[in-house]
Formats: sequence, structure tokens, C-alpha cells
Amino acid sequence: MKCVVGIDLGSTTTKAVILDENREVLGRGITNSRSNYDLAAAVARSEAFITARFFLLRRAIERDTGSAVLERLRCGFKVEQTLHQLERFRVLVLEEIEAHGAAGLKSGLAAAVEEIFRRMVVEEEQRFEDPDPPARSDFFRDAVGSAYTRIAEEIGDPAAVSFDLLVGLYDKCIIRVENEPLELGFAEHIRAAVERVGHLPELRSAVDGVVETSLDETTTVGTGYGRARLPFAKEQIRSEILCHGLGGHAMFPGTRTVLDIGGQDTKAIQVDERGIVTSFQMNDRCAAGCGRYLGYIADEMNIGLHELGPLAEKSRQFVKINSTCTVFAGAELRERLSLGERREDILAGLHRAIILRAMSLLARSGGVFNEFTFTGGVAKNEAAVRALENLVHENYGDVAINISPESIYTGALGAALFAHSVANGAVSKAADEVAS
Repeated sequence: MKCVVGIDLGSTTTKAVILDENREVLGRGITNSRSNYDLAAAVARSEAFITARFFLLRRAIERDTGSAVLERLRCGFKVEQTLHQLERFRVLVLEEIEAHGAAGLKSGLAAAVEEIFRRMVVEEEQRFEDPDPPARSDFFRDAVGSAYTRIAEEIGDPAAVSFDLLVGLYDKCIIRVENEPLELGFAEHIRAAVERVGHLPELRSAVDGVVETSLDETTTVGTGYGRARLPFAKEQIRSEILCHGLGGHAMFPGTRTVLDIGGQDTKAIQVDERGIVTSFQMNDRCAAGCGRYLGYIADEMNIGLHELGPLAEKSRQFVKINSTCTVFAGAELRERLSLGERREDILAGLHRAIILRAMSLLARSGGVFNEFTFTGGVAKNEAAVRALENLVHENYGDVAINISPESIYTGALGAALFAHSVANGAVSKAADEVAS
């Protein structure tokens, strides 16, 4: 099967989207952007090919076995994948102890590490048995980090094998594990998952068929904040403005205005009926009002980034924030708290200030037209969405606002659509001229 790939190398996350010959999405992959951009692109790509094979598997078996069996198989696959990574992680940590551990602590450290990983494996197995396991991050680092530190705190001995020593080992080895693309282990992991869910003949036959299906990547196009670092030829690079405009239009064909708030920048884009960019505005080099700003606020408040939106939604009235400058955000936040302002109200004000900054870009790009599509990681933040809805209504009246659950992949989708056009020799002249 022929396919094309689009890769969006963002400042915080790297995304990949795979399309088949009919421009249907086969798979999506996401990973943390690292200082090694080539590696981030490879990891996101490998994750996308894994989800593409699950898409093919769903198409092959869902009608015969039902979606519940497929979901169980997916869960089993994730367990097998995680157990494989945990074993790799364990080996790396033990090698680190052997190579650099203090002589008097090596045996104690090794024993403590073995106990941590033994418990983590047990918890992973129990997760598969849980009919409704709690949600957790898709990123391996985040998924296992909390379990590792919790167990390390339980068994650590301040006088010998301390918590700090154990966490230090985690920090040294975790990036090496998450940097290893997993696509090559698909066949092994999916067949092990079949054993977990049961020996259904039709399931095993469908899995074998998907494993043996060749996914031939004919063209790849890259975009995003770090696109200059992608290992592609110049003709395989498109600007993120073009890709977000085209991707937003592909998700919602009625789109005429796109707002993308990513980790490092904000983009206000106007497109025509074909998804071709007609005008745009971007913020300057400062990351104020973007995802990194929200991450900084979360760190200052000692809460998770995913907690900001729900906490702000509890606000009774927003506090007016004077600046969205990341440099001064911590100082203003602490000052507001010292004055007795509620955290919820401060956060509501922060979200409103971010969207006000975005509204200024939208106005300079030409305004907001029906339909309006909101993309990027910040589009998953409930408080940001609520502030945007209110401000768009106040300034532009009743405008349809579209937000896809897959909005973070918009740029990668646009890149994949360009790749499809390249592969079929049908690149839009207008888009190509803007891209160059």
C-alpha cells in the first residue's frame, strides 16, 4: 500500500500524519521535540506507522469481532510495548550503575532498581486486567515517571540508597529509552497482545494480514518551527502557515479563518475556499501567550499543565492581567497571590490575556470569518476555548468555531496533503509560489 507522510516539527512536540492514496488518514504519531530534531521526527513517524497498522486492523476485523475486541487488543499491545520499554529501561539503569556507581553502593542500588522495576511490571500487568484503567499520558516518560518516583520514594533510604540517587538514575537513562523508535517491534508486540486477549482465529488471521501488509512511503513533507532541521530536500519543506491553513481547511471544509496557538508561536491565518492562504499574522519571537507560557505558569503554581484549564473554569470572576510576558509572569503571579486573589480567578485572567493577544493577531490578519477553526495544543485547554468563544462572540457575533480532537495534528495533516499532491504531481501553483 502506498502512503505519504507529513511531519510537523514543533518547538515542544513533533507530530506525524500518514495518508493513503485517497487522502484518508491512516495514522498519527506524536512525541516530545528534543534537541535532536532528526530523532524526534523519526520517533513521531514510527508512532504514526504503528497507529496506521491499527487502522488497517480495525478495518479488517471490526465488522466481524466488534470494536470492544479491537480496543482490548490495542490495550494489550500498549502493555506489551510498555513492558518492552521497561525492560530496556531496566537494563540501561543497571548498566549505568555498573559503569558509574559508587563501589560501596552498587549492590544496594542494583537491588533497589530491580525492586522498582518488578513493581512497575506488576502494575502494568494489573492495568491490563482493569476494565476501566485510569487515563495517563501517551508519552513513555510521563507514563512511567510517576510510578518510578513513587516507588523510589517508598523504598529509598536516606542513609544509603537514597531517593535522590534513584531519581538521578532515572534522569540519566529515560531519554535513551524514549528516543528509540518502536515501529520495528510491532509484529512481536501485536502477536503477544493476541495471546493476551484470546485465540480468536479471525483475530489472528487479521493480525497476520496487517503485519504482512507493506506500507510504502512514497513522499514525505515537513513543516513546523524546526522544519529547517528536518532531513528533507528543500522541495519537501512547506511553511507552517501553509500547512496549518490547508490542514484546518481539510478538517473543516467551511474554514475561512484559522487560529493556531502552539508551544512557541501563535498564527492567525485566512484561507480561501480551497484552503490556500490569503493572509496571515504571527507573533514575534517572544513566546508570550503560547503553550510554553502556560507551561511556565503551571510550574510556578506547582501543578500539571493539564490542570490549568479545569482550575480556571472554576473561576467566579477573572483577574485582569497586565502582561503575558513570560519573564514577568512569575513575579505578577506571586504578587497576585500575595494580595489574596484566588488561583482560579488569576488563571482565568491569564487565559483571557492569552486569547486577547491572539485576537489582536486575528484583527491584523483581516478579522474572523465564518467558519473559524482553532488548532494547536492550546485548543485542548477548556479555559482557553471558553475565553476564545466569548471574545469572538463579543467582537464578531455568531461565528461557527471548529475544534477537532486531533487539532494538534493540523500542521502535520497539511504537510501530508502537500506530500500527497507532490506524489500525484498536482501541487497547487498558488500554494507552491507562497511556499517558495
